[in-house]
Amino acid sequence: MSRDDVAEPDEVRDADVAEFLDVRPQLFGIAYRMLGSVAEAEDIVQDAWIRWQGANRREVRNPAAFLTTTTTRLALTAATSARARRETYVGQWLPEPVDTSEDPTLGAERAEALDLAVLVLLEKLSPAERAVYVLHEAFDYSYRHIGEILEISEVNARQLARRARQALESGRAAEVPPEVRRELLETFVAAARNGDLESLERLFTHDAVARADGGGKVHASKIDLHGAERVVLFIDNILRKYWQDATFTVVDVNGGAGMLVTDRTGTPQAILALDATERGVERIFFVVNPDKLRQFEPH
Repeated sequence: MSRDDVAEPDEVRDADVAEFLDVRPQLFGIAYRMLGSVAEAEDIVQDAWIRWQGANRREVRNPAAFLTTTTTRLALTAATSARARRETYVGQWLPEPVDTSEDPTLGAERAEALDLAVLVLLEKLSPAERAVYVLHEAFDYSYRHIGEILEISEVNARQLARRARQALESGRAAEVPPEVRRELLETFVAAARNGDLESLERLFTHDAVARADGGGKVHASKIDLHGAERVVLFIDNILRKYWQDATFTVVDVNGGAGMLVTDRTGTPQAILALDATERGVERIFFVVNPDKLRQFEPH
């Protein structure tokens, strides 16, 4: 056997890195959808990289499949402990927003299970239901393939998917198209800038809900606020007390339009996202925990 027939160690390492980097966006996309946290998703991807480095390459026929399976199983375990941690979270928990201006689908076949409102609903699901929903709806994996990843039968994977869809669709009106939600958000921004409370209130359904996540780091309501009038009074209070000199910008958040609130120095103060259906704006989310706004800090 000549020297040319054997890959040099550096060449092997370069190939390993290239194969990992090629699939990394998908790995992060899976982990983020499973956990709703950038930091936790990054940890999962790092753990997958370590396992990839220690894997026997002769036994790995499909690197992408190996890495996807590893990441999903790690995320399943992490999701169980994350659920326990959220029981002690200060105030209401919301997913960490991500800037999707460069990757609207965040490494997926399509931008499913990425919207903040959907990620909140996914918290209702068991980790296994969440994994099946994410892999099928966002990454277009077959139920047979999902069964192999989760080490369950194809029939069981289909049952988990059906339960997940039922939980997410229960009592919920049809969502509006992305372009309509962007128009609603732009109307919201204009009304907020002008302090036009009547225009703001017209955007919301009578049973609208506001949720704020301060994580105990900044002042935020620790309970959900119900009813359009109460929601608008809450917004008015924030505008007058905290955001008088703030700048409001429509940005790409989790595959859709969101509102970035910054202070005079450009430091993020909040990300706002609307959950709009054919009824109107049903929910509004305020992410004000500074630990969850790092993706939107000025570069």
